[in-house]
Amino acid sequence: MAKHAPTGTPALVALAAAGVPHTAHPYEHDASNDVGYGLEAAQVLGVPPEQVFKTLMTVVDGTLTVAVVPVTGKLDLKALAQAVGGKKAAMAPKPDAERATGYVVGGISPLGQKTAHPTVVDETVWLFDTVLVSGGRRGLDVELAPDDLVRLTAATVADIARD
Repeated sequence: MAKHAPTGTPALVALAAAGVPHTAHPYEHDASNDVGYGLEAAQVLGVPPEQVFKTLMTVVDGTLTVAVVPVTGKLDLKALAQAVGGKKAAMAPKPDAERATGYVVGGISPLGQKTAHPTVVDETVWLFDTVLVSGGRRGLDVELAPDDLVRLTAATVADIARD
């Protein structure tokens, strides 16, 4: 029997290739939603919003850097810069984020990006047995163990989120 290459978004392909246990949670994205992609996912999937993490593309001292924080919080740019040994962080322009990751805003996954970037995951990731992150498109989240998320993204774990 012939083996078939994994299919789906690059995030799902990366998880399958690494043999990481995960659950894909597709849902119908509502384009008129005004609560934000991550909070929408938490509501539709019926999970605590603190367990759903958003992926934000930033620039730290000129280097594209990924920040993964709970959808209930905000990214502390100073704390992010410190976590990667930088001085100044800012949000990446949307076109740069999309081009560098291969994903559209609202569907940027920390997994399976076109190019690996320094990644920092907020320390609250350790509060859960599993967390949800974007699966690589709007309307798709993927659930996995925090250890697997950190390992696959080669992330630093630090206190980078604020209420």
